[in-house]
Amino acid sequence: MVEDWLANAYEGMSRRQFLARMTATGVGLAGFAIAANPVAGEIITTSTEGLTVKETRVPSGDFQIPIYEARPSAAGKYPVVLVIPEIFGMHEHMKDVTRRFAREGFFAITFEPYAREGGVLHLTDIAAVRKIVDVVPDARVMADLDSLVAYASRHPAGRADRIGVTGFCRGGLYTFLYAAHNREVKAGVAWYGQLRPAKTPGVRTEGPFDIVGKIQAPILGLYGEADLGIPVADVKELEAIFKAAGKTAEFVLYPGAPHAFYADYRPSYRPEAARDAWTRCIAWFNKYLKGQ
Repeated sequence: MVEDWLANAYEGMSRRQFLARMTATGVGLAGFAIAANPVAGEIITTSTEGLTVKETRVPSGDFQIPIYEARPSAAGKYPVVLVIPEIFGMHEHMKDVTRRFAREGFFAITFEPYAREGGVLHLTDIAAVRKIVDVVPDARVMADLDSLVAYASRHPAGRADRIGVTGFCRGGLYTFLYAAHNREVKAGVAWYGQLRPAKTPGVRTEGPFDIVGKIQAPILGLYGEADLGIPVADVKELEAIFKAAGKTAEFVLYPGAPHAFYADYRPSYRPEAARDAWTRCIAWFNKYLKGQ
């Protein structure tokens, strides 16, 4: 999956050339997520003014998961949106996206899925990143998300009856899996999540095509037509399966958009597609989390 967006990031460049350019800018392959430099696309920074933000930890089994939460400062109870990171974890872009949801009137929470392994932002080699993230069991991530839901449900500002989930890249895959895992999820938005992931005993036993029947929540899928790792045919096929099963689902394909077209810190960022996708995402959550 990571190699897919690498291929999209600089069309026509070899992986060696890509890594050389990354090194020349003084940032690591994973660590560049927080860097404002020529590697970045058009970095967006969302102010905390009018928001209440907090970094804390939430228990999941015998581990304390680092989380970042953001919500409107005004008193009230808000629908909850879980923001599932890419494989690079809870870096600054993911925190900014969390604040963007808060500005739209949601109690948003992101987390560090790889904290038990010490995180991956300090790693500079993509092979080292994949060595960590690719063996994390889906069941562990689902349990961590359950813990976030429990935390948000107890929170005085959270609405336990209005839980939404969204995620990017690997987090997009987890969006599908979590919507199937937790029937309390009321809406999901998957951003270019892998549709036919590799299955490995002890890590992953099913993907989106296998779990359509388990998903009750309305699902919005946001994909790039030029994504080298997710064929257009797969996107259209999955949408057709959802609809044939009587599910509420909509999949949008953006012409010319590569993988990670919403990641404003990457060269893959496509402003027009990103803006339209964000508008659709918020409209989806407004309809299914606020409008019922």
